Amino acid sequence: MAGKRRILATAALPYANGSIHLGHMLEYIQVDVWTRFQRMRGHECVFVCADDTHGTPIMIKARELGITPEAYITKSREDHLADFNDFGIGFDHYSSTHSDENKALCEEFYLKMRDNGHIAIRDIKQLYCNFDKMFLPDRFVKGSCPNCKAANQYGDNCEVCGATYSPAELKDAYCSVCKNPPVEKTSSHAFFQLDHFRDFLSKWVPTHTTPEIANKMQEWLGGELRDWDISRDAPYFGFEIPGLKDKYFYVWVDAPIGYISSTLQWAKKNGRDLKEFWQDDKTEIYHFIGKDIIYFHCLFWPAMLKTAGYNTPKQIAVHGFMNLNGEKLSKSKGTQIPARIYLNHLDPMYLRYYYASKLSSALQDIDLNFDDFGNRVNSDLVGKITNLGSRGAQMLKKRLDGRMGKLSGDALKLVKDTQNKADEIAELYESRDFAKAMNEIRALAEEANRYFDERAPWKLINDNPEATREVLASIINVFRCLAIYLKPVLPKYSDRVAALLNEKSYSWSDVQKILENHDIGEYEHLATRVEPTKIDELLASIQPSVQPKETSKVASSNDIKPTDIKPASTASTAPAATDAPTEIDFEDFAKVDLRIVKIIEAEEIVEADKLLRLKVDLGNGQTKQIIAGIKSAYKASDLVGRMTVIVANLKPRKMKFGMSEGMVLAAGPGGKDLFILSPDSGAQPGQKVK
Repeated sequence: MAGKRRILATAALPYANGSIHLGHMLEYIQVDVWTRFQRMRGHECVFVCADDTHGTPIMIKARELGITPEAYITKSREDHLADFNDFGIGFDHYSSTHSDENKALCEEFYLKMRDNGHIAIRDIKQLYCNFDKMFLPDRFVKGSCPNCKAANQYGDNCEVCGATYSPAELKDAYCSVCKNPPVEKTSSHAFFQLDHFRDFLSKWVPTHTTPEIANKMQEWLGGELRDWDISRDAPYFGFEIPGLKDKYFYVWVDAPIGYISSTLQWAKKNGRDLKEFWQDDKTEIYHFIGKDIIYFHCLFWPAMLKTAGYNTPKQIAVHGFMNLNGEKLSKSKGTQIPARIYLNHLDPMYLRYYYASKLSSALQDIDLNFDDFGNRVNSDLVGKITNLGSRGAQMLKKRLDGRMGKLSGDALKLVKDTQNKADEIAELYESRDFAKAMNEIRALAEEANRYFDERAPWKLINDNPEATREVLASIINVFRCLAIYLKPVLPKYSDRVAALLNEKSYSWSDVQKILENHDIGEYEHLATRVEPTKIDELLASIQPSVQPKETSKVASSNDIKPTDIKPASTASTAPAATDAPTEIDFEDFAKVDLRIVKIIEAEEIVEADKLLRLKVDLGNGQTKQIIAGIKSAYKASDLVGRMTVIVANLKPRKMKFGMSEGMVLAAGPGGKDLFILSPDSGAQPGQKVK
């Protein structure tokens, strides 16, 4: 690893006129994971943010509530911070753009822009609402985009094609407050002459963004870089522009400067110098933003920084939008879920893990699908990772006095193989490919669970307690490594693992340590399953349009036992009326994915009367573990090598004796008269059953 780095990371500033929702939270979790990882590696990493507080929407909302704008943004900041704190977002400092420091910096930036010849003052025709008696800011004018003709677009940029324009260029414009068409009036405004920075930006953009973003920026740089109107008319809640009467800085001027003023407040509090972070080339500055604001951050902001004498960011990290069950987030459709509503129903660590399992460095939208959400948490985090620690630690504490053994042979190799993934996983965190990191961690957990099942310590302990102690020590060491790898995503979870193992909070280098002859504490539950009813309650609390049409299917289909499937020929000759089969549509039946598999391993579960643990081959290197209730009819040894049919798309279910990832099809009244399906000769693993 290279020497200690000095890093400053920022997230886009949430607007004070609205609550934090799960779309916002995607970005804050992304930055929080990345900055926590950097600190674990021993780097100095400062994470700052602030409420974006200015503009006409704030002023009008405060007026509606009968309070001052200052009172309104103070309450908004308190609410935002409460949400962030409960989601474990570890800001080093969280400020407000309505601060003395930000006002002074805005004036400094403007005067340097003006004195360096980059400000032009000229009269423009501007939209004015005679009904509301005010010039209309961008977000208070709506109409059709002058570029792509999309309807109901705001007055500054089109959310459909990405074009930027002035409100006066909108077609069929109307005031978004009173819905009346505005009139044109002349007003004097200040413009930042962006075209002066064309050569600088043409060289800067490709080296500070991903190729995908750079290509998009080059489309704009290849055309006209129009002057940017940075002023707004009174009445306006914001900072007045020096030397211009009744003119205020446009909110997009003082918002990014909030990155610097927030750093300044942090520096004052910690006895540091602002220049260390914004005027020293040794500091790496990273801005994390959504793809809807790349124009401001990749063109206007670097130009502003250059003319004011501040460092530009090393990289602009851009993520896509978050959709809910395939739909774009929309407050009116009820798909915009407030963070506080989520927190009222579900553990925040679930969402942190789920977002991490979806995020990459690529510019792609992310879908929050609640069936997928429940399955990933239940199958991966609870069923594979947490189950590993639960099985190992509880057995060691209850049966072997909680003392780990010394490692050798395969037990030591399992731990070493897990440790050897540290650099690869670290690189994935560094490059923001969190989804790949989660895949690696899950794969390590799966390998350790296979080892646990193969060694069967619940059997081994009767004949060889010390060998059992070694098996459990290896499992606990692997689990410890996974907790370290997961700490950027699940910091509280990792700290609870450290407490279980009588250790301090982990740094990244701790993964190379191996615990031997070490005492552990009492196991406490680290993660519980996502219950389908909790998701249903969450969705029902938003709006009717988001409520599930039926009870959420998260992991619930595994409540069916393999022996519950019985064809009509095996039913009683005189069934009661209540036993009549429930009819389903063909579309429902078509969702069941029946696959031919080969049973490659079969093991009796000694502690269970009816269960066998099977490992089946689906072809193409895919395997599944299935716990099947067919022990009364089959010996485990007789099943190895046999072909059968399973339900391959059944959601995994955590059972007492491990994870079951499918269902073996069987027919018969039960007991010894229970028959698994046998396909014709020539059938191959993975083939669909039609």
